[in-house]
Order: sequence, then C-alpha cells, then structure tokens
Amino acid sequence: MNKVPLVSAQLETVTALQSKLDTLRKSIGVADRGSVLYRSEVSYGEEECIVVEADGLGGAVLRRVTGRYPTDCLSLEEHEYATEFEAVKAAELRRLELAA
Repeated sequence: MNKVPLVSAQLETVTALQSKLDTLRKSIGVADRGSVLYRSEVSYGEEECIVVEADGLGGAVLRRVTGRYPTDCLSLEEHEYATEFEAVKAAELRRLELAA
C-alpha cells in the first residue's frame, strides 16, 4: 500500500503497463485477476456455493464457501488449477458431488 501519491510519470507508466496487460490477456483469452468465472449454489436455497476465481495468469482457484460471497463468507475448501478451464470443469463436478 502506497502512502505517497504517485507522481505523474509513475502514474503514466503504471497506466501504460496495465493497458498492455489488459490487451495481452484479451488476446490470449485469460481473465483478469479476481474475475469470477463460475459460481453456483451447492443446492437451491443453501448458503454454500462453489466459486472459481481467475488468478490473472491463466490459472484459477476453486473455492467452496458458506455465507455471503464475497464479502462475508467462510472458505470450506480451496484448490488451485493451472488453467481456468480445468477449474471450471472441476467446480461443475464438485457441485454435482455435493448436491447428490
């Protein structure tokens, strides 16, 4: 956390780098860090849900949480995956396992 505001040159550099990163992510099909790629209740009316969040580097994290995601929840389970696709597929399977 910075305590001093960025000077104009620093702000321009950060803005330019972020723009390049956004363009690169879009061109290779990678979601922004923290983007929710999948979210589903384990079963209707339950507070427990399965969530997949992108790590911004092509991978993702699958979380099983209870409570009000994302602000007031407890993580019950967490798994990291090398690709976003793998994480979403695993989330779909996990939800089916838990709902059975």
